[in-house]
Amino acid sequence: MKILLQEIMRSKNLTVRQVSIMTGVPKSTIEDIANDRTSPRINVLEELAKGLNVHITDLFDSPYK
Repeated sequence: MKILLQEIMRSKNLTVRQVSIMTGVPKSTIEDIANDRTSPRINVLEELAKGLNVHITDLFDSPYK
């Protein structure tokens, strides 16, 4: 399942650094998630959703939304 972090960042015109500050998630982790190099844990997804002001399901590219 693809994580749509890069798309959300682009739509909100945010940099990795800005997202890191907003969410408390390390820049390297954000880069790895955005570039599909890792699958984030649920707690990281929760922090990203909270910091980006989106519902956690908005982070997923899934037909089951």
